Amino acid sequence: MIFVLALQLSHFTAAALFAFCFSIVFGITQRNTPNEMVRYGAYCFAVAMAGMFAAGWLMWFLHH
Repeated sequence: MIFVLALQLSHFTAAALFAFCFSIVFGITQRNTPNEMVRYGAYCFAVAMAGMFAAGWLMWFLHH
């Protein structure tokens, strides 16, 4: 029997989860020391979230 877990994610939550996942991968693959990995991963996450907010506002202004 196969159980399927259906999650109801908002667009914001899905984008934040994606940003979190790729920032972990970028941090691990692009830097050498654990401290640099964490800092770069946090930077990538912050840039992705800022870009998401900027794109959201841009689309809102274009729509109105």
